[in-house]
Amino acid sequence: MAIRLRKSYKFAVRTALVITVVLSLFLGFILWFKDSIDWLLVVIFFLFSFTVSLLVVQLRIEKFIYRRIKKIYDDVSLLESSSLTSRIVTTDMGALTEEIEKFTKDKKIEIDTLKIREEYRKDFLGNVSHELKTPLFTVQGYLETLLDGALEDKSVRKKYLQSANKAVERLIYIVKDLDLITKLEAGELHVDWGVFDIVELIENSFELLEMKAAKKKIALTFDMEYSTPVYVRADSEKIRQVVSNLLVNSIKYGQENGTTEVSVENLIQNKVIVRVTDNGEGIPEQHIPRLFERFYRVDKSGNRSQGGSGLGLAIVKHIIEAHEERIYVESVLGVGSEFSFTLEKNRETTS
Repeated sequence: MAIRLRKSYKFAVRTALVITVVLSLFLGFILWFKDSIDWLLVVIFFLFSFTVSLLVVQLRIEKFIYRRIKKIYDDVSLLESSSLTSRIVTTDMGALTEEIEKFTKDKKIEIDTLKIREEYRKDFLGNVSHELKTPLFTVQGYLETLLDGALEDKSVRKKYLQSANKAVERLIYIVKDLDLITKLEAGELHVDWGVFDIVELIENSFELLEMKAAKKKIALTFDMEYSTPVYVRADSEKIRQVVSNLLVNSIKYGQENGTTEVSVENLIQNKVIVRVTDNGEGIPEQHIPRLFERFYRVDKSGNRSQGGSGLGLAIVKHIIEAHEERIYVESVLGVGSEFSFTLEKNRETTS
């Protein structure tokens, strides 16, 4: 798309004026020297010189400067169709300099952003590779052992097949989480709005995770007895996943004989805040800003003994943001952590 050029005549006018003044003064000096000065002749010469100089300078500028400037804009517009093509471009030198500086600044920001994305992409691919290769190699190892002769031993065969099955289940778990977070980030996951009792949902999550918590002797409790329901408006299944992920994280990094406490508090008239608090190992302060990144782990040793896909908190963040709500985290090393998120109360219960 061609760019409309808004020409500037300032340079041509000023240049023509300077040329005309110099020539007129020169003519006046010659006439004065010959003692035959004619002011009408000087005025006519001034006007004629100014007109000719203006036309010549402007035509030369258009040929050697404006056309090249316009070509620069046309070439630049090919790089970013939305930045220049919809505007009238001025060829005034000051405005041109300002435009080019702005364009350069925008492109620098864009290049820096692309570099950050490239680093993020590399980290993501590295993390995905790391997460997938462990269960894949595990499955491969067990199958190769079975094929090499262990298949004939029934006790070994059953044990190895069970271990291979666990590794496959972990692969499926990681792939499902990857699929979910991809949909969440692309905005493709539909939020099925409904009204439900958040207290009942948390109680159900406690029951499902009771055995997991019992293995570490961690008690799952409320901060108080909730005698009346607390109705919220959200997607119950997705909020169930949020609560489950936060509880699993709390159990995973909690201390033995510890406690995970959940509270549901009124935040403002139409909002509640759900808090999941534990007295576990806590999180170093420098890691907190990156906790919700995909595959980010506080433990940099690469130890996967705790299991999980490394996507739990990233999924939690995206689900809460899909509800246009906020999630928060507070933690003190050696004391414990608290994850909290807001939800909209059902309007019929906010009176």
